[in-house]
Amino acid sequence: MEYRYKTKGVCSSQIILDIEGDTVKSAMFIGGCNGNLKGICALISGMKIDDIIEKCQGITCGSRSTSCPDQLTKALIAVKEEIAAKIATIEYKKVIVFSDNFLFLFHCI
Repeated sequence: MEYRYKTKGVCSSQIILDIEGDTVKSAMFIGGCNGNLKGICALISGMKIDDIIEKCQGITCGSRSTSCPDQLTKALIAVKEEIAAKIATIEYKKVIVFSDNFLFLFHCI
């Protein structure tokens, strides 16, 4: 599934991620240092989200408090939160149907 993340405090303006399960299938940065970011995208292709977060979180660029790899981790954390929220919504969604004098409660999974 494709996810888009607007970066903050770096030269790139957006990260586009293709995620399948807990794995990054592909990534693309809009703007920024072209060669370096293509290299990062090639390296993370096929990697687990948590492994990327572990390796890249907190990396800085020059005097900035963040970097494109750090922004990538923020994007991946946002993706994980969105996926978890969708799963929670699906698992706990309940449908109530009234029919005559009976109440039916369906648990949708």
